[in-house]
Amino acid sequence: MLDAAAAIFVTSGVEAPLRDIAAKAGVGTATIYRHFPTRADLIIAVYRHQIEALAEAGPALLASSATPHAALGRWIDRFVDFLVTKHGLAAVLQSDETGFDALHAYFLDRLVPVCGRLLEAAAAAGEIRSDLSALELMRGVGNLCIGSENNPHYDARRLVELLIAGLRLPR
Repeated sequence: MLDAAAAIFVTSGVEAPLRDIAAKAGVGTATIYRHFPTRADLIIAVYRHQIEALAEAGPALLASSATPHAALGRWIDRFVDFLVTKHGLAAVLQSDETGFDALHAYFLDRLVPVCGRLLEAAAAAGEIRSDLSALELMRGVGNLCIGSENNPHYDARRLVELLIAGLRLPR
């Protein structure tokens, strides 16, 4: 259900009809309501599920990529996907400031250390500069992704690629 909801949220935003999510998941709407009594519960569950997938991807990418810089680039690419597909999330969660704050803290607690390990590995390999923190990089990427929601000609991915390329040390 969470993957189906995430896919629908990407195409239709978090206000998409629950019947669309249920159809994609192959269940009835009552099943969704049984697991997630409110839309906010479903949105939060999807968001947490995606945070976990992103957190787990970091070590896997580091182990499977040719270089730590390549792993960092692939992880940041997934992070961009995560950020640009959150149509309407903030607006829906604004009504529950405590819940939103807790979700944001969870996001930071899970993802900043993963990004930090990727940065440290790439810096230790002599591939990138070492004077950037994970939080700085994630905020920079986040800020570059902001314009993509309202402008189809804005290419956040290209700007983020330039940012990641700019971390490289001269050879």
